[in-house]
Amino acid sequence: MDEALLRSLTPSVLGILVRRGADFAAAEDAVQDALVEAVRTWPADPPRDPKGWLVTVSWRRFLDTTRAETARRRREEVVDEEPAPVSGVDDTLQLYFLCAHPSLKPSAAVALTLRAVGGLTTRQIAHAYLVPEATMAQRISRAKRTIAGVRFEQLGDVTTVLRVLYLVFNEGYSGDVDLAAEAIRLTRQLAAASDHPEIAGLLALMLLHHARRASRTAADGSLVPLAEQDRQRWDTKAIEEGVEILQAALARDRLGEFQAQAAIAALHADAPTAEETDWVQIVEWYEELVALTGSPVVRLNRAVAVGEADGPRAGLAALAQLDGSLPRHTAVAAYFHERDGDLTTAERLYVEAAGQAANLAESDYLTRQAARLNARLR
Repeated sequence: MDEALLRSLTPSVLGILVRRGADFAAAEDAVQDALVEAVRTWPADPPRDPKGWLVTVSWRRFLDTTRAETARRRREEVVDEEPAPVSGVDDTLQLYFLCAHPSLKPSAAVALTLRAVGGLTTRQIAHAYLVPEATMAQRISRAKRTIAGVRFEQLGDVTTVLRVLYLVFNEGYSGDVDLAAEAIRLTRQLAAASDHPEIAGLLALMLLHHARRASRTAADGSLVPLAEQDRQRWDTKAIEEGVEILQAALARDRLGEFQAQAAIAALHADAPTAEETDWVQIVEWYEELVALTGSPVVRLNRAVAVGEADGPRAGLAALAQLDGSLPRHTAVAAYFHERDGDLTTAERLYVEAAGQAANLAESDYLTRQAARLNARLR
């Protein structure tokens, strides 16, 4: 059974059912029933057209559970036998817009999209939001009810779609769920259909980050920080494409946060070595990002850049102005204390940061840093 194939086809099949008139929740239930049937029957009798098979079975499941017989007969007139050839329209992309419907709060739109289109489990989404799984399940259920009956003609806004795509990309990039390539594919389609500079900015940002993917982890799976990555393993074609797209977007003079983030990523990609990174320019771009977003996380990243540009004490001073509960705050403080020569404080903070890490790879890396300093202090 090709689980990857089923995963890749599911969003498009769901989109087709919604386009045909099924409400979102009923369509998802029907698709899930079809997937169960596929797992049961495909190993012995694989279909020649997997997507067409899923559409047919899902649609029939939907019709079987439709109570109103008049509505059922009307839909059966459209598709009762084998399905019509699947159109070239990317229903997955349309489904992203449906999940970004203006009646939904942004957090609900992201959660719903990650569940229905991105394929993440409710548990994974709950972890991303730092809420209990039951709370996230209720949020997703409410979102489904909210958009019940919404047609593809009543789509959401591009800003929410971009945030959804970026979160999907980041989930894939982390290795938890490999959705990065799908996020890039959909963003390419969105960029081809619109000349919005922020769409181009997001695409550039994804490409520039994705170009470093092969160098982010060692052979044993351990995390490799940016400064220690083998830059020979970076994808130069993806970097060139990302920079070209970014330059065209910036020329429009309509700066947005994704363009600013891409500019920072481009400066990292442009440096032949970590020591040659233009941290002064990066600080300037973070100033732009702070003005655009006011995000505490952006302020933390700016503090890192200040410390690299002006020295560890300047970084610590910038860090002192921020909330100490911010993710990575303790790890950054440990790094700058080590740079400043205070190994005892740095070792203690690395231990604290390891306990606060968001994933095992990060925790392992910080634990190794603490152990390294502990050995030096003996």
